[in-house]
Amino acid sequence: MQIKPSASIRQKYNEVAALCKSTGEPVYLTKNGEGDLVVMDIEAFVRREKMLKLREELLVVEEDRLAGRVGVMPDELDKYLEDIIAEVEHEKETSI
Repeated sequence: MQIKPSASIRQKYNEVAALCKSTGEPVYLTKNGEGDLVVMDIEAFVRREKMLKLREELLVVEEDRLAGRVGVMPDELDKYLEDIIAEVEHEKETSI
């Protein structure tokens, strides 16, 4: 974890940006000795956001599993969709 005074973002922007890119980690900026802002490389930010979204989705699935709620297996979904398609095609043929 890198900690820098907030003045460094104004005075040494390129250095802070290079640090973010090279480490892939956020840089914490302080103001008057207290935490103020966090800056990070945009690619690292996008990766982190995707990871958080995936974790949220996995948590929902795990909560459903623990609660006994059962989803649909891929084979069951395929059969269900095939039946719907066949029914629609049959309706088209009979309406002609």
